[in-house]
Amino acid sequence: MFHATTILAYKGPNAAVIGGDGQVSFGDTVLKNNATKIRSLYNGEILAGFAGSTADAFNLFDMFEEFLSQRKGDLVKAIIDFSKAWRKDKVLRRLEAMMIVLNKEHIFILTGTGDVVEPEDGEIAAIGSGGNYAISAARALKKHSNLDEENLIKESLNIAADLCIYTNKSIKTLKL
Repeated sequence: MFHATTILAYKGPNAAVIGGDGQVSFGDTVLKNNATKIRSLYNGEILAGFAGSTADAFNLFDMFEEFLSQRKGDLVKAIIDFSKAWRKDKVLRRLEAMMIVLNKEHIFILTGTGDVVEPEDGEIAAIGSGGNYAISAARALKKHSNLDEENLIKESLNIAADLCIYTNKSIKTLKL
């Protein structure tokens, strides 16, 4: 578990949304409050977010974008190739980061060991130190509210920020 951030994604019936807070921590010190840890990839067809070391995450984003280009935006094939490369590469295996990637059809968590996890419900995924708080809130709000996908992400991340000291309320979202 990374004490670095909270990223939450929801592949709902009307939209795919990813959100993240803006806090960058180093130990018990906040270095920055408004970082952007999510991005749109492959001509806006894929959303991604990271938790963990910022430098490592930027390397992973760049590498993953190469696999997306090689696979012409096929998320599943790019994920398989990417996870193989991550697991085999001696440098990449040492990276301290996790990613969530999604499009309108699929959502995946990519771990620092090269594992690929598709959420059991196929709809909601979270990573980072506040991930468990955010996913719990998202599941409850999905069941007991009429929030659209983007507002569900924002509210869930706000709840996580109330509970996790490594998560703040400088929330950004991207939507497909």
